[in-house]
Amino acid sequence: MTDPTKDPRFLRDPYPTYAAMRSACPVHPLPAGSGGRPGYLVTGYAEAREALADPRLSKDTARFFAGAESRRRPHPAVAHTMLASDPPHHTRLRALVARAFTTGSVERLRPFITRTTDRLLDQWTTEGPVDFVAGLAAPLPVAVICELLGVPQAERPDVQRWSARLFAAGDPAVVDTASHAVAAYTAGLVARRRQDPGDSLLDQLITACDADDDVSEQDLVSLAVLLLVAGHETTTNALGNALLALLTAPGELDRVRRTPQDIPAALDELLRYDSAVSTATFRFTTEPVTLGGADLPAGAPVLVALGAANRDPARFPAPDRLDLDRTATAHLAFGHGIHRCVGAPLAKAELEIALRAVLARFPGISLAVPADRLEWRRTRLVRGLESLPVMV
Repeated sequence: MTDPTKDPRFLRDPYPTYAAMRSACPVHPLPAGSGGRPGYLVTGYAEAREALADPRLSKDTARFFAGAESRRRPHPAVAHTMLASDPPHHTRLRALVARAFTTGSVERLRPFITRTTDRLLDQWTTEGPVDFVAGLAAPLPVAVICELLGVPQAERPDVQRWSARLFAAGDPAVVDTASHAVAAYTAGLVARRRQDPGDSLLDQLITACDADDDVSEQDLVSLAVLLLVAGHETTTNALGNALLALLTAPGELDRVRRTPQDIPAALDELLRYDSAVSTATFRFTTEPVTLGGADLPAGAPVLVALGAANRDPARFPAPDRLDLDRTATAHLAFGHGIHRCVGAPLAKAELEIALRAVLARFPGISLAVPADRLEWRRTRLVRGLESLPVMV
């Protein structure tokens, strides 16, 4: 399989390619890539769910790449986050951040999300196209996660810029440079919060990490970096994908416009239909594994295509149709198992509040350009729009 980010047709609509691969075999062999070893791409729903929960598939990238020659020089705090670790280390780190994303914690953030959404929509113009990504989908999640972590207002544009570069495809040097910039910034922010503590999530993390001898300073910085970057990048894409899905399904758009109270129930189907995380982060087999009829040897890289799994007709009939009556709570847009996205409740709150506000203020919202002219981000990990021009 060649690099799909080089093909605009795949970026625009990867699902026919995934369907063809799944019909041939839900666990598709890939040529040698990471570490010089052949890998596997999982496109079937049942197989993806199984792989995501299988402890024999490790996420310890440091272990996999140990001793390998590489020109890459990412910062360790970015390369070896909680997402790239296994229990018990992963269990310990996840427990430190999970409390910030409980239902109660997210409820307390809703007024801030609502105020920020309203402030951003106040700046929209009705005299020409508005870019939904630049005008709401990107700045809203940045503001929320920066508020949560206590990032000063003036420093938030830098965080957004570094984050975008971390997800740049095809230019490893740009990614590595951004990783050092965001890690250095975060380490500095941690130092400042130690000198002048407050009550942000970062302050709570610093206190908890300092009290745990098994959690290093690099662990603390990597947790903060992960929250800072993953905490908004995926939500930005989810917002754009969700609005585009509605704008290209007029019947479903009319429905949520007439009954906005249906938006919370519609979120799972919107997340399933066009997942913001296209491919789950890197895994590899620690021993021989049989998955979807394929025999995977030990040490094989495994990529789980969440977007493909969410379009598997064996689990979701007529998967290429947006159906807000569908029960889609079993979607894999947030992953599955011990690595399921810890920030899912916050992401859903942002989606609900933002979509409800946009449709209430601008009931006549429509695409400003044909859908096939929209430009998608050139990255394999996440799926999102560069921009989404709309008329309001």
